[in-house]
Amino acid sequence: MIVQDPQADTRAGLVLARARGVSKTFRSGAIEATVLRDVTIEVRTGELALLMGPSGSGKTTLLCVLSGLLRPTAGEVELCGVPISRLPDSAASEVRRRSVGFVFQTYNLFPALSALDNVAEVLALKGMPRAQSRSVARGSLAHVGLSNRLQHRPGELSGGERQRVAIARALAGNPSLILGDEPTAALDRHTGLEVVELLKRQVNDGRGVLLVTHDLRLLQFADRVIEIDDGQIVRDEVVRDVTTPAGIGAL
Repeated sequence: MIVQDPQADTRAGLVLARARGVSKTFRSGAIEATVLRDVTIEVRTGELALLMGPSGSGKTTLLCVLSGLLRPTAGEVELCGVPISRLPDSAASEVRRRSVGFVFQTYNLFPALSALDNVAEVLALKGMPRAQSRSVARGSLAHVGLSNRLQHRPGELSGGERQRVAIARALAGNPSLILGDEPTAALDRHTGLEVVELLKRQVNDGRGVLLVTHDLRLLQFADRVIEIDDGQIVRDEVVRDVTTPAGIGAL
């Protein structure tokens, strides 16, 4: 369930994730490395945002901080209106479980399980009854066009199909926010664009999507581009009115 921030501009969509003045420093003994420096950004419903920047600029760290996987050293993070940086780890995890779906470059699928079981098992681990989890998993896999591949294991699927299973798993819990870390990096051009077209449809369904990427091919899908360099936001620009269609047909 999306909790609306009373200060959000609803004309531009509900704020799903917000970082205010966030910094993140990692410490190992006497050595400190500051990866994020006073970052302030928002991710809203109805937009596909790209988070871009050179390797080591802080992209993945920011993604982890926004989702509550990492706590900021300074600043505040809200997820669907809940200030998760102030919550105990268990409570922050519960907000993340309800609100966020993750898609990764390496798919993170269980190699011994079928596509159906890869999606259903995660739902079962979240407490959904097993029969219901398999029914929801079937529907989620059908949504990404894999109804005919339910019993195939990851090794029997193409890279694009494996990423579709990962997206089905991310969507199965009905999250408000999809976070992707280089979801097209391991895919060829056509397959990568098909995967992002699928993610773009989630925006049309009322979700928000934030993708970490180096892939310039994805710019045609973006409603917003955020650039980070040396831990600081150097660009945050709306590049498309959300009413403008985008997709493979625009190539």
